[in-house]
Amino acid sequence: MKFSFAGIVFILFSLSASAQESFYEPYSQKTKHTAILRNINVRQDPRIDLLLQNYIEQSQRREGTEGFRVEIFFSSGSKSREEALRKKTEFLKNFPEETAYMSFQSPNFKVRVGDCRTKNEALKLKEKIRYNYPNAFIVTDMIQFPKLYTEKKSNE
Repeated sequence: MKFSFAGIVFILFSLSASAQESFYEPYSQKTKHTAILRNINVRQDPRIDLLLQNYIEQSQRREGTEGFRVEIFFSSGSKSREEALRKKTEFLKNFPEETAYMSFQSPNFKVRVGDCRTKNEALKLKEKIRYNYPNAFIVTDMIQFPKLYTEKKSNE
């Protein structure tokens, strides 16, 4: 009985050890794969290229990208334009590193701040301004393209 139990354990161990073999190919094989990819012939409907070109043209015409902003003010009263302008100015004085936008969507004047690409960024901004604007909320909007920061070459 002990011998048969030990034999079964030995067989299972040897099977599991052989299952651990790796068929890893080093990066030297990468060039072989790229050569194969160059020789692949793709057949597709020519209208797909037309759709892709239309999408590129529409994207270039847009003046921004989809993102999030934090709305800090909206009103439709008789003095709402002046109030919105005052809120925008007040915000820019308190947070000069942020951007603020005033817009009119009938019948409301709105002040939205920030150019957040993700909702997480918008939540951080909302938390940052929470004390000054407790009723602020996050909205989806067309945002300006993010600024690209490049290193300036020094002449040292």
